[in-house]
Amino acid sequence: MTQELDHLILPISHPKIGAGGKTGAWRVFRPIIDENKCIKCLLCWIHCPENAIIVKQRDQIPQIDYEYCKGCFVCADVCPKDAIKKIREGI
Repeated sequence: MTQELDHLILPISHPKIGAGGKTGAWRVFRPIIDENKCIKCLLCWIHCPENAIIVKQRDQIPQIDYEYCKGCFVCADVCPKDAIKKIREGI
């Protein structure tokens, strides 16, 4: 990483993965992370209310656990590089 990340402060606590339960088939759009645009700032992980974003320790590219992701797009709203897009479910 080539830039300073002043905001990279880890939360005191984090919800259990899928604290709100499994999503089911009602989600209309799903977030997709463009790994080429992602700067690995982890803001999506910090802000996800369902803790449905997983960071692999080796490369720290965020991955989304779609079994628990509700499609609220808080992750996309906080992404400074617009690396998270909405894709219609089932496409």
